Amino acid sequence: MAGSFITDVVVVVAVLGLMIFVHELGHFLAAKAFGVRVLVFSLGFGKRLLHWTRGGTDYRISALPFGGYVRMAGDDPTTERHGDPGEFLAKPRWQRFVVVVMGPTMNILLAVLLLAGLYKVHFQKPAYDEQPARVGDVEADSPASQIGLEPGDLVIRVGGLQEPSWEDFQEKILTTVGEAMPLEVERDGKILNLALTPRAQGPDRVGDAGLYPYAPAIIEKVESGLPASQAGLLQGDEVVGVGGHKAFYWPRVAYLIQSSKGKPVQLSVLRGGRESQTTLTPVLTEVMGEKRWRIGVSFHNDMIVRKLSLGGALKASCQDNWRNCRETFDVLGKILAHRLSPRSLAGPIGIAQLSGEAYRAGLPELIMLVSFISLQLGIFNLLPIPIMDGGQILLLLVEGLIRHDLSVRVKERFVQVGFVFLLLLAVFLMCNDIMRTLRPY
Repeated sequence: MAGSFITDVVVVVAVLGLMIFVHELGHFLAAKAFGVRVLVFSLGFGKRLLHWTRGGTDYRISALPFGGYVRMAGDDPTTERHGDPGEFLAKPRWQRFVVVVMGPTMNILLAVLLLAGLYKVHFQKPAYDEQPARVGDVEADSPASQIGLEPGDLVIRVGGLQEPSWEDFQEKILTTVGEAMPLEVERDGKILNLALTPRAQGPDRVGDAGLYPYAPAIIEKVESGLPASQAGLLQGDEVVGVGGHKAFYWPRVAYLIQSSKGKPVQLSVLRGGRESQTTLTPVLTEVMGEKRWRIGVSFHNDMIVRKLSLGGALKASCQDNWRNCRETFDVLGKILAHRLSPRSLAGPIGIAQLSGEAYRAGLPELIMLVSFISLQLGIFNLLPIPIMDGGQILLLLVEGLIRHDLSVRVKERFVQVGFVFLLLLAVFLMCNDIMRTLRPY
């Protein structure tokens, strides 16, 4: 437990440190390009631990790692101006706009480049993500079962989206809670019009409908001496039903066999276009030191694993980041409209836990998480929140429209409101993380 906690802390400090460095580097480079004197470039807040001075800039690493800043000459409107052309406020508004916007822009660019670099050498996802949204299994007493969805149904429209992939369909479900989604479903050549209302599920209170994708239980290997081989099952056979119920999702088939706990299980098996029934009695065997009820088969897990060209990797990265961006604004909008629980938001503790889990899962998962968090950081900083980059951008746009600077008093009040908002948000996210840790469901 202690080792896991330390790992989480170290990984999240490294992850946030990278993203903060890139963010502040954007401000720094833009400021230097326009001749603004940069006084301090700091990773972290608080007491200065390490520093060196070069070109008039004090580069430092400070005690509190969750943050960072670039301090420029003349960037505080409350201080006395000296007429120095190197001061930030002495520059034209469009240059100040570029300096401010370059921070979040660099975070978004980092998100794109990280995924593109990963996809260039390792692009992997379940094959069903890119396939049409066909239902593989339905949980009992779930929103999907309550409206009559069945394994094998093909979703041809969800909301205004025609012919969605499974990935598109799942994203709609995750970001919708307690709200009816109109569906068009094809079943045996007929079109059904249904309305699916996902329920809140899990610690994040995201949408869940009790649905699983079409991932057929095709037997990849049959172990000799176990019930499956004794019953004559062969490689290439497809298990299409368990206990009289249709199932086209192999993890569910494996789960039902395991959960039988040694009781006979009736399987419907498809071979050469013909379906037959067989009853097998799972036996208790040891797998990697763990006792499991098994019939002696392994199922084919169809994964897309390939290396993409540079252009293909950039395209796939931009598509995934754009989808994540749309989903982020969708979630924020539903939270503000009280249609989705704010428990879906994560604070420092939640990010640390996710970072540690991704690190233990492997480098690709960690890169994907870093990319996602960097994108979120870029988006959050562009929101028109006082004291954030988006707040400064809003002030610059207002000043551009009215063609003169706002008063120092107005700017001070704007910053004070932003400070209080961020303080309350930080407290809420910390409490949210703690409650999710203590009460995960």
